[in-house]
Amino acid sequence: MVRELEQAPRLGPLFGRAVLTGFTRKGGALPDTVYELPSVTVRPEHLAAYNRVCGFRLTDELPATYPHMLSFPLQVKLMTDPNFPFPLVGSVHLANRITQTRPLRIDEQLSLRVHVENLRDHPKGRQFDMISEASVAGELVWTDVSTYLRRGGGSGESSEERAPAPEPTAIWHVPGDIGRRYAEVSGDRNPIHLHPLTARLFGFPRAIAHGMWSKARCLAAFEGRLPEAYTVDVRFKAPVLLPAKVGFAAQSGESGWEFQLFDARKGKPHLAGSITAAAG
Repeated sequence: MVRELEQAPRLGPLFGRAVLTGFTRKGGALPDTVYELPSVTVRPEHLAAYNRVCGFRLTDELPATYPHMLSFPLQVKLMTDPNFPFPLVGSVHLANRITQTRPLRIDEQLSLRVHVENLRDHPKGRQFDMISEASVAGELVWTDVSTYLRRGGGSGESSEERAPAPEPTAIWHVPGDIGRRYAEVSGDRNPIHLHPLTARLFGFPRAIAHGMWSKARCLAAFEGRLPEAYTVDVRFKAPVLLPAKVGFAAQSGESGWEFQLFDARKGKPHLAGSITAAAG
């Protein structure tokens, strides 16, 4: 069922609804709703602000992570609909995979679509994929798959072992206000990202960086070395507690790049990712 929207939903009321209705979610099947925003224009000043906070250069091309932010209000609307089976608050962002078939430019008008699929078991509960797509003049040019986990049930078993942290190719100092700065640009004002006090209410000792900020910051490190069509795939490991000193490591190979972000002092992994060329 396709529902066309005239404008992007406002995130403030949606987050309020998520808090108030989260306890009523009892699991079940995923909805077949598709939200579509057919005419999205990128504002140059907004793109510039995003590029600054994430470390990208100021150009007329959109970073591959930028449309994720444009589609995020549609994702939140879908996840706060009455028929969505899981609460938004407490859902864990496990992974994100973005594919662009060609560079997107600031003067192109985008059509966005969002739906959810692939409900399946996870050792710690149930997981599902939030699919976002961007088209230009009917051509699909960008696809984003965000995998979320709803904890509860499951076997509790995990075969993943922690490998030693690699030698960093860069050390980044992440300021304590990066969550507020990214929230100002993205609209994602989840309290776990804003202040230590509000983060503690949800079990974190300090505010944590947005996962998609961490991915964008890593992608920015590859500017000038990326093909026109590529897939950037990351798996989120552990949150970045703010402020932070993180290590970034990148290795090139036959299929593209592998990269990691980790705690520079303890070696604890924050994310692991890859960049591979895609068919244009």
